[in-house]
Amino acid sequence: MKAEFTAVIEAASEGGYWAICPEIPGANGQGETIGEAKNNLRQAIELILEDRRDDILRGLPEDAIQEKVIIG
Repeated sequence: MKAEFTAVIEAASEGGYWAICPEIPGANGQGETIGEAKNNLRQAIELILEDRRDDILRGLPEDAIQEKVIIG
């Protein structure tokens, strides 16, 4: 899946950086470098979205129609 999200990155007071994604509540990452913080944020976003999808799909009836929706 390809999508774009916003990464808000700030320097952490204890050193390194932390990052959040305003579009995905609870998604955050941290790292010693901006790149590491962004990568950890990307991984958090992927895990959150995968978990939400799997949770919803578990409750769907077998005859439910599933199609892709493209935004952008």
